[in-house]
Amino acid sequence: MRTLNATDADKTADLAEAVRAAKVAATPLKIAGGGTRDFLGRRVVGQVLSVSGHRGIVDYDPAELVITARAGTPLSEIETALDAERQMLAFEPPRFGMAGTLGGMVATGLSGPRRPFTGAVRDFVLGARVLNGHGEALRFGGTVFKNVAGFDAFRLMAGAYGGLGVLLDISLRVVPKPRLEQALAFDMPGAAARAWVTDLMRKPVPLSGAFHDGTRLHLRLSGGEAGVTATARALGGETEDLAVWTRVRDLTHPALVGKPVLWRIVLPQTSARPDVLHAPWDQGGGVTWLQADHVDPAIWEIAKAHGGHATLFRGGGDNIFQPLEPAIFSLHQRLKAALDPAAILNPGRMYEGL
Repeated sequence: MRTLNATDADKTADLAEAVRAAKVAATPLKIAGGGTRDFLGRRVVGQVLSVSGHRGIVDYDPAELVITARAGTPLSEIETALDAERQMLAFEPPRFGMAGTLGGMVATGLSGPRRPFTGAVRDFVLGARVLNGHGEALRFGGTVFKNVAGFDAFRLMAGAYGGLGVLLDISLRVVPKPRLEQALAFDMPGAAARAWVTDLMRKPVPLSGAFHDGTRLHLRLSGGEAGVTATARALGGETEDLAVWTRVRDLTHPALVGKPVLWRIVLPQTSARPDVLHAPWDQGGGVTWLQADHVDPAIWEIAKAHGGHATLFRGGGDNIFQPLEPAIFSLHQRLKAALDPAAILNPGRMYEGL
């Protein structure tokens, strides 16, 4: 099934010509979509390459649980099509405005509260068509979920912030919507809540979200009516509005706003937390959100020492992402050189020199 809108357009030829011209002129390109995620990552100085006009759902087969759309397609349009078939994006990407696009979602690679229970963005990308730094359209992957031999280059595009190519079309695996969802809240300290959630995740419990706001633990159950109802009865707690999970997903929950700096710290779920990291957490305890009045570089070292990494999600400057070890940075450089040898695509968006 393919949906057609008056705004659908294939701008591959125009985008490819713009990339080829930029390569010849050695002009850096700042890839832009809906602009809702511009605050993420380092600032790029360059000529704007807008992908927002390259839009439209190319193919959608509800029976096969696969949708393919152009990168400039608004997320809202994709979700409307999925909702009509009672399907959804399993990784629950955050929204930072109605203009958000499919390409921006994949390029930044951010998943929401369902991630530890269903998977991350890259786990659901089946294939992608991408413009490399030569202006050549390359196709990676396909539209079938299966084990493959070799290098899954299309998965590299999730979280690459456009530094490896201009996303054109993306194929995603989707999932059915749960028949019932229920939200529960418990008055419980953060450490005790994390231990309890870790135990719950080892059991056949229909969890789809676990968030602690610093005072209360919020759980979301998703699945069949009988399973959700029985689990909610067994767990107890206070029933609350599911709208709290929209605020957690979009990082607008009161526990995540208020100060100029917001760190996103990813640690092994069962690792010990130093006092500085006793802060609101979500994704089952794997992601800690730390607000601060100023940037403290020691957070990167603390995250590394505990087996994780930290990102300046809000309020950053020249350094945003966890510093890379020399060998890892060299690998990133070789990937960049292979796909964008002139380094014109979103240069420096993640790290200086990439």
